[in-house]
Amino acid sequence: MGMSLQGKVAVITGGSSGIGLEAAKLFVEEGAFVFITGRRQSELDRAISEIGHHVRAVQGDISNSADRQRLYEIVAAEAGYIDVLFANAGVGDVGPIGTITEAHFDHIVGVNFKGTLFSVQEALPLFRDGGSIILTGSIAGAKGFGDLVVYSATKAALRSLARTCTTGLKDRKIRVNLLSPGTTDTPIIAPMPDDMKAGFASLAPAGRLAQAAEIASVALFLASDASSFVTGTEVFADGGAAQV
Repeated sequence: MGMSLQGKVAVITGGSSGIGLEAAKLFVEEGAFVFITGRRQSELDRAISEIGHHVRAVQGDISNSADRQRLYEIVAAEAGYIDVLFANAGVGDVGPIGTITEAHFDHIVGVNFKGTLFSVQEALPLFRDGGSIILTGSIAGAKGFGDLVVYSATKAALRSLARTCTTGLKDRKIRVNLLSPGTTDTPIIAPMPDDMKAGFASLAPAGRLAQAAEIASVALFLASDASSFVTGTEVFADGGAAQV
């Protein structure tokens, strides 16, 4: 069974850079029409030029209800249905216990957990039965990184969300999986200190950071019918980092 997405409509949040952008490129190559979101119009414009065709960009922040509503109104008007949701948008800031502020907490939880949950729920009226929902997790959800307290907790929450949504959507045969990358060379980690990046790279038996395209290829598998019996689970693409 191949990984074609011919004739399918996909929505990728956080699709203007990193893993989301690489996934959008792959999904389009495999025949999908893709809607991407991002907070910055300039990055969306660059993404559109890179992807080239069969793509529509909608500027917005998934933590904002009005932005999500506008996204799905555009999808409804221009496509009419959704087959794949890659709920990939996320933020991550350093915050060890003892230093966490309510603003830090609200920002990360608002995007990573609240924004993801409502991105899923509000997509459901447009979803065709038998579709695929992919949530972006992280090895941080399974490890004890002391500098990433709130970020790690949100990713652990998404592991639970994949399980509960799998049960809740079983009658519609909509599959829900968590894709958990190891530390990936994307803009989200750019602000991290170099010694922290080196530490993350050394955690993986693979001995390096992941490339965004490597994670995107796993997202393609989960989006396609090639993964038709994979649901409710966490798929690690981490160079072994969470397993040792």
